[in-house]
Amino acid sequence: MIFVIFTILTIIGCNKKDVWKESSLFESGGYTMIGEKEKLGFIYDDSEVVKFYPDKIQKYMWHFWGTKEELERPLKVLATHEDGGDPIVLIGGKNSVEPHNGADMSMPSNMSLPESGMWKMDAYFDDNLFGTVYVKVHEKK
Repeated sequence: MIFVIFTILTIIGCNKKDVWKESSLFESGGYTMIGEKEKLGFIYDDSEVVKFYPDKIQKYMWHFWGTKEELERPLKVLATHEDGGDPIVLIGGKNSVEPHNGADMSMPSNMSLPESGMWKMDAYFDDNLFGTVYVKVHEKK
């Protein structure tokens, strides 16, 4: 019985670690993006210029693929640290559906995350989860 419980806890722990991996990079419209190809992402190539560091405000261009009906609803992006805590609102409010860089909609944003580690960014249109991007915030130099 103890072996079964230990095995279940190990599997659950391993699965969480597998989920909290930085999202894949992909190409669209001549740009490298991080996220889920043909779903959502933002321009990011893991270069020193665009890497996340604690409390460093950076400009990122989000891109979304979907129907006009999905994408014209209000957008909200919430970020949660891998250690838990209350989510941070990164983006919130109205948006315009303008195709750009191969996506059906794009939106500029200024984002900053307060501490190093892995972060999950959940994008919602009108309170419906649309997709998730995982990023790493690096230690300050």
